[in-house]
Amino acid sequence: MRAHETENLSEDGKGWGRLLLVCLTAAMGGLLFGYDWVVIGGAKPFYEAHFGLVGAEQAWRAGFAMASAVLGCIVGALGLGWIPDRYGRRPALIFAAALFTLSALWTGAAVGYWDFVAARVLGGFGIGLASNVSPVYIAEVSPARLRGRLVSVNQLTIVVGILLAQVVNLLIYRIAPVAPEASAELLATSWNGVWGWRWMFAAEAVPAGAFWVLAWFLPESPRWLASRGVSRMGKGIDWEAFRQPGTLKAVALGVFLAAFQQWCGLNVVFNYAEEIFRAAGYDVGGMMLNVVITGVVNLVFTLAAMALVDGVGRRPLMLLGAGGMAVLYGLLGGCYRFGLTGLWVLLLVLAAIACYAMTLAPVTWVVLSEIFPNRVRGTAMSAAVGALWISCYGLTLTFKPINAALGAAGTFWFYGAVCLAGFVVLALTLRETRGRTLEAISGDQPVSDE
Repeated sequence: MRAHETENLSEDGKGWGRLLLVCLTAAMGGLLFGYDWVVIGGAKPFYEAHFGLVGAEQAWRAGFAMASAVLGCIVGALGLGWIPDRYGRRPALIFAAALFTLSALWTGAAVGYWDFVAARVLGGFGIGLASNVSPVYIAEVSPARLRGRLVSVNQLTIVVGILLAQVVNLLIYRIAPVAPEASAELLATSWNGVWGWRWMFAAEAVPAGAFWVLAWFLPESPRWLASRGVSRMGKGIDWEAFRQPGTLKAVALGVFLAAFQQWCGLNVVFNYAEEIFRAAGYDVGGMMLNVVITGVVNLVFTLAAMALVDGVGRRPLMLLGAGGMAVLYGLLGGCYRFGLTGLWVLLLVLAAIACYAMTLAPVTWVVLSEIFPNRVRGTAMSAAVGALWISCYGLTLTFKPINAALGAAGTFWFYGAVCLAGFVVLALTLRETRGRTLEAISGDQPVSDE
């Protein structure tokens, strides 16, 4: 498929099939993003025991190991964010795939704490770059009336990657399950403590390698090709276009949306699922099964979002997500406060995941891919995605201290207050983008549909 042919892709017949194939291939960056992001949750009890990251005195080192990939995400989003605008979306996807592959193999072979951290940072480079370019690429090749659901394909593959990581973690754990009452010393010397956690990370090299091969066959984005004819992309970032008032306003909104998607707090459920479910009374085996259940719920409600985003619209779904999660966090905090653990916590966690998966998780990426002008879309997106990962790093690094200071109930109430504040800001600032061309949304041209 040649680069110029994406301009004629449509929703009918052969064109629709080719468009879907192109979007699914680009969205493999999302799949690897999801896998790499969540695999650490199942491996956590075992690599922490292996590297001696146990006990209150090791809390910050353990938190840094968990958050190290996010440092790479920040560099990948901000430090590498110029690559899609200067060299194109396709080369950026190829490079991201290579980073995922190398990181997976290196993490699985890590011999020490800092070796492990460095490998995770490299994987973060891939996440940061892929989370920038994959939704932008899909948005740029999609017709306006289908753009919401096609960009949501990227979120769907993120969710599939999350579920894949959870299933792989569970299957590897069950090769030689560890007794629930096992001490840190027994965990460290068990098969999972020595080898299992390594295979959990290394398994990512299979889909990452496939993505690297397939990305070579992607056509370049027609909007990127067009932008090179009207800007100075070959020389770097078009700062003149970037400094326009409309662009700056869009970037400010994008930064807020990206930061709020993280500080709504749902990602701590995935990263610290083991601790959340143990606090609710589940043992290691029950915790890992519950984590897989959360992945299935995440997948089902992401599919629901794809059906709604181009019909209901972006703004109503974002407001529903912020308000709904504020309520659910309030109830979760009440469960921990009054000792209602077990099934009650599981059901409310699943409801929160469902709410997030149907609203803030996919729709944020849709809006971010839409609101920036063509000439600086990659760079502007990198600013928003950089804010997302900076926020995510702060969220991940501070969760344990916040949880220790406020307790489980107070922690959920804290994130509930964040969601309530986000609801107010979204109600005041977010405009609907459904059914409009990228050019019309950014003000590049006054048309309203394709």
